[in-house]
Amino acid sequence: MTELNIPAPLQVALADKGYESLTSVQSAVLAPEAQGRDVLVSAQTGSGKTVAFGLAIGADLLDDAGQMLQGMQPLALAIAPTRELALQVARELEWLYAGTGAQIATCVGGMDYRNEKRALQRGAQIVVGTPGRLRDHIDRGSLDLTDLRAAILDEADEMLDLGFREDLEFILGAAPVERRTLMFSATVPSAIEKLARDFQRDALRIAAMGEARQHGDIAYRAYTVTARDREPAIFNLLRIHEAPNAIVFCKTRANVNHLLARMSNRGFKCVALSGELSQQERTHALQALRDGRARVCIATDVAARGIDLPGLELVIHADLPTNPDTLLHRSGRTGRAGSKGISALIVPSSDYRRAQRLMQNAKVTAEWLDAPTADEVRARDDQRMLDHPALSEPAGDDAPLAAQLLEQFSAEQVAVAFLKMWREGRPAAEELSEAHAPPAPMAPRPQREFGPSIWFTLSVGHSGRAEARWLLPKVCDAGGITRDGIGAIRVKQDLSYIQIAAEQAARFGDFMEITPEVTMRRMEGEPDLDAQPERAPRAPRGETRTDNRSEGRKPAPRAKPATADGDHQSRVKAARGGWVPDDGAAAEPRETGPHPAVKAWKKKSSADAGKPAWAKGKPRTDKPSAPKAHRKGPRQPG
Repeated sequence: MTELNIPAPLQVALADKGYESLTSVQSAVLAPEAQGRDVLVSAQTGSGKTVAFGLAIGADLLDDAGQMLQGMQPLALAIAPTRELALQVARELEWLYAGTGAQIATCVGGMDYRNEKRALQRGAQIVVGTPGRLRDHIDRGSLDLTDLRAAILDEADEMLDLGFREDLEFILGAAPVERRTLMFSATVPSAIEKLARDFQRDALRIAAMGEARQHGDIAYRAYTVTARDREPAIFNLLRIHEAPNAIVFCKTRANVNHLLARMSNRGFKCVALSGELSQQERTHALQALRDGRARVCIATDVAARGIDLPGLELVIHADLPTNPDTLLHRSGRTGRAGSKGISALIVPSSDYRRAQRLMQNAKVTAEWLDAPTADEVRARDDQRMLDHPALSEPAGDDAPLAAQLLEQFSAEQVAVAFLKMWREGRPAAEELSEAHAPPAPMAPRPQREFGPSIWFTLSVGHSGRAEARWLLPKVCDAGGITRDGIGAIRVKQDLSYIQIAAEQAARFGDFMEITPEVTMRRMEGEPDLDAQPERAPRAPRGETRTDNRSEGRKPAPRAKPATADGDHQSRVKAARGGWVPDDGAAAEPRETGPHPAVKAWKKKSSADAGKPAWAKGKPRTDKPSAPKAHRKGPRQPG
C-alpha cells in the first residue's frame, strides 16, 4: 500500500485493522488521476466506500508529518442519509484517523443538540451528519463551513430518494466553491448525474466494479411457497442456516411489527428496526445484534440502509423489493468486503413472474428452490450436533462428573438427555404444505388465421387516450357484431386502425360515427403499420425561431375561432378525453360510394371508470325519473 501515497498514520491504522490490500474502490480513489479532483464513484455496498473516502481526503486534511491541520472550523464534512449510517461512518473514521489527532463530531437527528453544539465549538476537524440536522446547525450558526476543504456525500442516491435534495443544496451552498466534492452512490441515475453537474467541478467518474461482477460474493436464491407458508418458510430458512446474524426485510412498519411478534413467540432472538423507533431504541437494537444478544434483525428498507453488522450472512426478503435498486441495496447488507453471503427471496406463487422480472432487471441470477421442510431442518440440527467440537475434545476437568453420570445413569439415558437439552433452546421447525414447483413459462399463443378482411381508420389515437380494450366494445356495439368479427387493432398517435371481417364490413359502410367524437372510415388496401409519424422539420441552426421558445418561455396558446354554444359544448366534451382537432371541421358522412353511410346499430352502457369521454356510455334520457317515494310512505293529509 506504500506505492499509493497513503499518509503514514493511516497506513498504521489499516495494518492494525488487518488490511493486507485495498479493495477496488479504495485503490481507484487513490489513483494519480483522482488526486485532488472531485469524483463521482459508483460501487456496490460493502465494498469499503467509507475507508475509501477517508483515504481520499487524507492529503487535504493532514500536514507533512501526517497530523491533522489545526483550526476551529471543520475541514471535512461527510453527509449520510440515515442516523445509523452516519454514526457508522463516524466510527470508521475514528479508527482510521486515530493517530492523526483528529477530532470527529456527529450531527444526527434524535441526538442531544446541545452536546453536538459543544463538540463543534471545541473545534472538530471532521463532521459527520444527516442532512436535516446539519442544515439546522448551519441555520443556528453553530456549524461554520467557511474553511471546508472536502465534502463527501455517502449513499447519494438514497438521500435523493428520501427527498434531501433541497437540504443538500443548502449545505453545499454554504461551503466554499473551491472545496473538493466526493459523491459515492450504489447506482447513478439521471438525478445523481444532475446533482454532480451542479455541485462538482470536472468530476472524475469511477465505476469501481463492473455490472458483471456486481454482488459476485452473494448467492441469490428464490423459494416458491404458497401464501400460507410464507412465514413458516422464513422461520425454516433461519433455522437451517443458523447464521450469526441475519436480516429480514419487510415493506411496511406494520409487517415488521407483525413478524417480530410471531418470531419472538417462537423463540427467535430478534429485534426490529423501523422509522417509528426512537434513536435510543434503534441504538440498543443494533448493539444487541453486535454483542450477540439478538441474531435476527427485522427491518424496513429505509431503517436498515447502510448498516453494517458483523457476521451478517443471510438476507431474507419477506416482501419482494419494489424495484431492482432496492433488491441490490437490501442484498448488499451481506457479502461485504469479500465475505460470502446469501440473499433469499420468498416468492408466493402469484408473484413468480414479478420476481423473475425483478431479478432480470437487476441483472442477477437466482437458484429456484423449494423452502426447507421440517425434516430437513431437523436433519441439519442433528448434523450440527454430531459435528460439534465438544464431542471430540478430551474430558479434562469434567471427567469426574462424567464418570458419575455414567455410574448413576445408563449411556442411553445420558445421550437422550443431551439430545433434549440440545433441542430445547431452538425454535421448532415448521411443517409446510406440499411444495409447488414454479410455473413453467407460458407458451406463446398461436396466431389465428383471420381470413379476408377490410381495414378501417378510427379518428382517435394515443393523443385521445385510445386503447384497444375500449375501442373493441364501441366498434362491436356500433356495427352489431361480436369480437370474432374483429381482427387486429393498432393504435397510433392521432388515429387507429381496425381490421373487420369482409363479410361483416358492409355493416359499417364507408363511414360511420361511432360516438360524437370518434368516426370510422373505410380504407382502400392495408395500412402501413410500421410507418413512423412525420415530424415537422427542425429549423436550421442560426435561424431565428418564429415562436418565443428561444426566449425560454412557453409558447402562447393558439387562438381559437369563436364558435357557437353547441360547438363549444362538443369541444368541452372532447377535451375530457376524446380528440378533436382545434382547427378541424366536423366530419361529414359521404353520400357517394358503394357503401352509403349508416348509423350506429346500438349502444350499450358499461363500466366507465378511467375511460376517456368518448369511451363512456351515455345516460338514458328516454324515461323521466320518477320522484323518490317518502321513506315512511305517502304523507297523510293533516
